[in-house]
Amino acid sequence: MNLQDLVSGVAHHCGPDTTLREAAAAMDSQDHGSLAVVDGFDLVGLITERDLRRAISSSVDFDTTKVSEVMSKDPDTFDPDLDVWDAAAWIAESGYRHLPVIDEAGELLGVVSIRDLLRALIDTV
Repeated sequence: MNLQDLVSGVAHHCGPDTTLREAAAAMDSQDHGSLAVVDGFDLVGLITERDLRRAISSSVDFDTTKVSEVMSKDPDTFDPDLDVWDAAAWIAESGYRHLPVIDEAGELLGVVSIRDLLRALIDTV
């Protein structure tokens, strides 16, 4: 099983000028722990629950602060053919919880979460 098997074909995303409140609301309504941040067709970052927690502890204004100010910029990206076990090993070593999956044309296919990987690994055992 590889990452391609785990992406739904719909990449949940927002733009860099999205406010933190809008991003948090989108994550909540879609039940996702992250959003890909895209500028046009380019992945420029990820905004995660962890980023939102840091913003809360810094007392930023969620109505005016833009995602681009707190997102994880230029995240590592992953090939859809990457084996789920290799992806899990990378997550264990890096501490990241979300893997943006990009195809050979540079198109964002989706973001695989640690939860997605855990479910896939359980299914393979």
